[in-house]
Amino acid sequence: MLNTVRYDGPGDVPLLIAHGLFGSARNWGVIAKRLSEKRPVVTVDMRNHGKSDWQNTHSYQELANDLAQVLDRPADVIGHSMGGKAAMVLALQNPEKVRKLIIADIAPVGYGHTQMGPIEAMRSVDLYSVSSRAEAKAQLGELEPGVDDFLLQSLDLKEKRWRLNLDVLSAEMDKIIGFPEVSGQFSGPTLFLSGGNSDYVQRDARPRIKALFPQAKFAKIPGAGHWLHAEKPREFAAAVAAFLA
Repeated sequence: MLNTVRYDGPGDVPLLIAHGLFGSARNWGVIAKRLSEKRPVVTVDMRNHGKSDWQNTHSYQELANDLAQVLDRPADVIGHSMGGKAAMVLALQNPEKVRKLIIADIAPVGYGHTQMGPIEAMRSVDLYSVSSRAEAKAQLGELEPGVDDFLLQSLDLKEKRWRLNLDVLSAEMDKIIGFPEVSGQFSGPTLFLSGGNSDYVQRDARPRIKALFPQAKFAKIPGAGHWLHAEKPREFAAAVAAFLA
């Protein structure tokens, strides 16, 4: 069972939020609190992340099944990046559990890039020699701006460990950057919300998106990249609230 963080709110339809690779439920605290003004919100630690159980595999069918087990009634669902792919598979496999679907800056396609760089950077940190996040940051080496601070949110200094199953995430990287063969459709309202500066959702992916999600609509947040919810939290929350309303 996944670790969850729950935010009380009015109404009967909860909102489930699934984070991306190397993330956690706590990354979504600001957005979750804001959206809980109108509804109950549940954020999760995906498997092999945060306080959730470590498993030996990390496929999207399994991630979707994990999410399904959290839901005891139909919910609206937000998924970002890896969490967005899991949310898509959830909606396709268990459409009765999803009312509205919001996919943040990802498409149901495979990608050519890899995320092994951050994994190798985390592995390079001598956890027993560091006593602060600043010392660990110095050992992470060169990463894209902001990535080091993001990764350090998953460092448990007291326990001298990463709250990420780096071995399994590394072994399953092809599955994570890919997308499984799926069939069927999710016919509920769906929003593909992208960062205006991101290239993760290309126009040539739209036929595939429409085949799986025939009611899909598309919107962009100007000035935001792939981490649109962190870069433009007010605009992101406003777009989500408007779609859900």
